[in-house]
Amino acid sequence: MTRKIAVFTGTRAEYGLLFWLLKDIQNDPELCLQLLVSGMHLSPEFGETYKQIEQDGFNIDEKIEILLSSDSAVGTAKSMGLGVLGFSDALARLQPNVLVILGDRFEALAAAQTAMIMRIPILHLHGGEITEGAYDDAIRHAITKLSYLHGTSTEEYRQRVIQLGESPDRVKNVGAIGLDHLKRATFMTVDELSGSLNFKIDKPYFLVTYHPVTLGDEVPVASFQALLDALDEYPDYQVILTYPNADDGGRRIIPILEEYARKNSTRVFAIPSLGQVRYLSAVTHAAVVIGNSSSGIIEVPAFDVPTVNIGSRQKGRLAAKSVLNAEPNQGAISAAISVAISRVYKHEDEKVHNPYGQGDTSSQVIDMIKSLEFKPSKAFYDINFNDVK
Repeated sequence: MTRKIAVFTGTRAEYGLLFWLLKDIQNDPELCLQLLVSGMHLSPEFGETYKQIEQDGFNIDEKIEILLSSDSAVGTAKSMGLGVLGFSDALARLQPNVLVILGDRFEALAAAQTAMIMRIPILHLHGGEITEGAYDDAIRHAITKLSYLHGTSTEEYRQRVIQLGESPDRVKNVGAIGLDHLKRATFMTVDELSGSLNFKIDKPYFLVTYHPVTLGDEVPVASFQALLDALDEYPDYQVILTYPNADDGGRRIIPILEEYARKNSTRVFAIPSLGQVRYLSAVTHAAVVIGNSSSGIIEVPAFDVPTVNIGSRQKGRLAAKSVLNAEPNQGAISAAISVAISRVYKHEDEKVHNPYGQGDTSSQVIDMIKSLEFKPSKAFYDINFNDVK
């Protein structure tokens, strides 16, 4: 019997990571792909990236509108409520055998709590990770407890999911799914990227993505301005700027970003979303990737490109030595960029070790889906810390 596999995506970044898994489900005769698209994908403000999903050859089974035009915590909470309403109807229509959710976004939490109540087993990817500077951290662990199967990106994260009470036989270290692009994608040359963006790239460049920090004392606008001031110290480098996500505080950054690009039009290019092929192509040729996105920690080191990670948003994640942390002020960011450019963090011929896998995650996830035997009631797994294997 063909199994119906629903996959949720609410942001450009998450879709890019899921791309090869979606292709593999789509092409497997034993599986039927059902795609639920929501959040930033449907927003003109963030580039209506659902169109890219359709251009990539996927059928969108359900579009669930949840985003409000608010830029506050109250607006985010209300969007989650709209999500529960929309996902309830969508999942009732689709009746999937499994729902795949990646990561830690508020949209994903709304989908997960709905599926759990409806007794739809959830396969959660990238659980067990730590990001102390964002409420995503709590959301990620909440999704873990709502989920039945778990595919983690490292062994350390697998142990943490087990520590949260999930049985070891339902938790597998599969690596970071975004690394499948390394073995399977074809990337653009610099000239092809330049033509695709309609922006002349004729100097080394920085690829920059900064998201609002939703926990702690880091003020997004002030930190972002410090980043821009640091970039100005490197006038011989061009800048490709992608928009922040839809977390509260993100919309306050967008007009600052757009004004900076307007004033520096030959040096700076701003875009709501690059899409996964252009983004990873931009990573491949970048001098440095700068900001506070998880991709700078998880995927970028695999391309042997340095990352300057700003502030506390990603605090707690495992990271390669090519990830250089900087406090959110101009001096610290500028100093970290200088170290990144010099590559003094590694020996000349050394290949930086990335702790997040080898680029063969999708096939392992497919195996987990096919071997699923769902029992709605799951016992809390109490561990002996000396015996976990």
